[in-house]
Amino acid sequence: MRGSVDAKRASLAAAITAAGFALTVYIFYPGVMTFDARYVYEDIAKGSFGDWQSPVMTLVWSWIDPIAPGSGSLFLLTAALYWLAFGLLAVTIARRSMGLALLLPILALSPPAFVFVGILWRDVLFAAIWLLAAAIALAAADGAGKIRVPAQILALALVAFGVLLRPNAILAAPVLATYVLWPSFFSFKRVAILFLPIALGSYGLVHVVYYDLLGAKQQHPLHSIMVFDLGGISHFAGSNVFPGTWSPEETKLITDGCYKPVGWDIYWTYTACKFVMARLEPEENIFGTPRLVGAWKDAIISHPLAYLRHRTAFMWTFLTGANLTMWTIDVNDTSKIALADNPRLMAIEQFHDVLKPTPLFRAGTWLIFDLILCLFAWRLRDRPMGAFVVAICGSAVVYTTTFFAVGVATDFRYALLAVLAALAGAVALVQTVMNRHAC
Repeated sequence: MRGSVDAKRASLAAAITAAGFALTVYIFYPGVMTFDARYVYEDIAKGSFGDWQSPVMTLVWSWIDPIAPGSGSLFLLTAALYWLAFGLLAVTIARRSMGLALLLPILALSPPAFVFVGILWRDVLFAAIWLLAAAIALAAADGAGKIRVPAQILALALVAFGVLLRPNAILAAPVLATYVLWPSFFSFKRVAILFLPIALGSYGLVHVVYYDLLGAKQQHPLHSIMVFDLGGISHFAGSNVFPGTWSPEETKLITDGCYKPVGWDIYWTYTACKFVMARLEPEENIFGTPRLVGAWKDAIISHPLAYLRHRTAFMWTFLTGANLTMWTIDVNDTSKIALADNPRLMAIEQFHDVLKPTPLFRAGTWLIFDLILCLFAWRLRDRPMGAFVVAICGSAVVYTTTFFAVGVATDFRYALLAVLAALAGAVALVQTVMNRHAC
């Protein structure tokens, strides 16, 4: 009798999740193309790989592109993984609480998460993949070895896939990977022991897959961090630390006019400051060379306080600023709205615009939420649900905070993992507390 009830609950949770996926396709299809996604798709047409965007994303997109050529295939993949993650969690929780299981799909439709599912960014795909990895580990935590081991292998593969999409996830990967290996109990000691091996292994994985297997062209994405840091240090130190030859007027712009703690591309696309990248790249060929790396190191050593002020200003803007959220620009004609002929998407955009000024669309809100969930779940980490909360929210905290050192833009999408982790973690924590009191 109990098994029949569980099956009915699981079927209902799965059906509601499937309805959520169908609704997502109905609203967003074929997905909103962004500039980042277009660059990746252009690489598919060229048959080449670059490392500015993830070459693994290029490869996967090329495999699935025949399903719905263009944006449709990647959108369908992202939406499917997103709803599979929430659906698997709902089915797992339905064994104990049908009410909480039904709450999960509702939370999956909440604006800070749902409005991004139809936007083609690797950050959306990454967040869905890591949530799915944690959900698989949780679902298999109480299973027999024949089920648990294959599930853990799949979950670890998804963790690795996430790192290949977003290499700055290297430092967060040990938290999630350790949980996948021991999903019934979260151990800080295990994470500490395995942190360096997993982080180094993740770094090696990126190098081997990007360059040895795929032969990706080195486009020096890390140098964008250095350009941003050199601009920030120049501003706060009041001295131009960029290598190269600069006129007094250019130096004044670099120290006083160009810097803004919102992104590095000011030096690349902003008309008044495009001269910086023009000088570093085509004119003096400094970008992508050891000369830029040396200047960056020297600037940090000579002006450590200016560097910290710059990085603090950036992180504060990232966490609290009214940053870019839902992408609405047509990449083929920037004067137009993307998919303006889709009234359903336009309705979602209007709803998003109303909520954008609120804390729901501030990265700091979700970082704090994840920290609180970790704190409350810590004493329950010896239970599968408690371990899940600590793992997914803890990995989201580590991932989000890495942007203090490597962030070059303040878009809200970079905090999407924190959003999904908080939504799923809150339900799992309530379930854990309810089970504890029931016992």
